[in-house]
Amino acid sequence: MGSLCNFIRQFTDVTFLTARSLYFNNFTSSSLCLDTAMQPIFWIVDNVVRRLGPVFVFLVVCLTTSVVLTFYIYIMPFVFSCGLHWVIFHLVFGHWLLMNIIFHYYKAVITSPGVPSKGNLSKIGITSVCKKCISPKPSRTHHCSVCNKCILKMDHHCPWLNNCVGHFNHRYFLQFCVFMWIGTIYVSITSWPLFYEEFFLTPVYPLHTQVTMFEKSYHHMIFYEFFLCSGVVVALGALTLWHIRIITRGETSIESHINRSETKRLKKVGLVYKNPFNFGARENWRLFLGLGEGRVFWRHILLPSSHFPFSDGLQWPTTNHNVVDSVVQDETT
Repeated sequence: MGSLCNFIRQFTDVTFLTARSLYFNNFTSSSLCLDTAMQPIFWIVDNVVRRLGPVFVFLVVCLTTSVVLTFYIYIMPFVFSCGLHWVIFHLVFGHWLLMNIIFHYYKAVITSPGVPSKGNLSKIGITSVCKKCISPKPSRTHHCSVCNKCILKMDHHCPWLNNCVGHFNHRYFLQFCVFMWIGTIYVSITSWPLFYEEFFLTPVYPLHTQVTMFEKSYHHMIFYEFFLCSGVVVALGALTLWHIRIITRGETSIESHINRSETKRLKKVGLVYKNPFNFGARENWRLFLGLGEGRVFWRHILLPSSHFPFSDGLQWPTTNHNVVDSVVQDETT
């Protein structure tokens, strides 16, 4: 009986070992196994985002249009009663914001973020290959599973744009976020007196009281305008501040996660990781906004401008230090 149990145990061990040897290698990890198991879910999400992209763009256009029309119809009469100087301010400032919002959203949607091609790849040395495209991949380039292609200096795929945010439209995306955020703050502040008067000072009409259609719609549209814009202020504000933070550090959203992982990994062995594309806050913003060589902030940033970044997205200057710069010094020295 004992020999039979030993035989079954040995046979089971050999069977498991043989089966494992068919797929095991030194590069296998739990993360890779999990990623492989989640591929069907990723495929579903990517295809849903791809199909719904035009719907999200249509939704942005409709919501923005509704806010603008509500402002013109219900809030502008209040503005005209505040004096000529306030009227001039609202007309100039409000239309400046609207012009920038429309321009930068349109450019972010239609501008290609940049895709490496065989023609331009032949001019540079390539050190890595995309495992999905099976083609050379320049530095800072990543594969977008939604667009199904590599994107130069990819930041993320934005369903609200139905487009990737990458090298050539990253500035348009950020400026749209900034101007839209300022615009919603502006509308929320302007509509606050009307919202406060309507919901805190105006008595509730009795059921038998005749109320005009305009008065009913006024009540609902002021509510809609204030709460929609206030919600966007919070949500879009958090997103915008996050992007401002990583751009200040010379990173994209993807690189932020990569650099954080590398920092933790190298810290365990006593090394310091430094971002090779971080030239300091001032220079990082100059490069991102494409300023210099005749381009100035007031003309090319505060006003709509179609200028591209200086870099071609294939080759990137780096700082003088290495990626792993130095050993962590003892805190007592």
